[in-house]
Amino acid sequence: MTTNRFPRTARVRARSDFDRIFKHGRRVALPVLALHWHRPSPDEVVVPAAPETGPRLGLAVSRKVDRRAVGRNRIKRVLRDSFREHRGRLAGGDYVVVARPAAAQCTGPQLRTAFLDLLRRAGALQAALPASAAAVTMPAPADSAEPSPPFPAPPSGGG
Repeated sequence: MTTNRFPRTARVRARSDFDRIFKHGRRVALPVLALHWHRPSPDEVVVPAAPETGPRLGLAVSRKVDRRAVGRNRIKRVLRDSFREHRGRLAGGDYVVVARPAAAQCTGPQLRTAFLDLLRRAGALQAALPASAAAVTMPAPADSAEPSPPFPAPPSGGG
């Protein structure tokens, strides 16, 4: 079973939520996409659809972006998949992505790159581990002079 699901609790669905995010949220934009995000303050009373669920995504892709439903759905599918992939690295809050007409001419990788760029500009995406740190899963003990073998020795005897 995969952990990269996109459950209902991870979606911004209610019109009141969209209105709140557009009114009180912050915004960053590119020629292809715009991102509105809102992180409720502790004293702000917000009644979510479920208890604390982490980051939530809402999508707004109008017919002005692409007159064909197939094109609009492709944009939404790519953005949902990218959100699902990076959800664990996002700061809590509500995110609404508004597609612009230039998004219809973008390929999937271009849309992903634009979306991730918006999240970085918003300060919502935590940086990934550097390649050198990601390669080492557990540092060697500082007091040991001899490095330990990477795998434990197999048990002796037939089996």
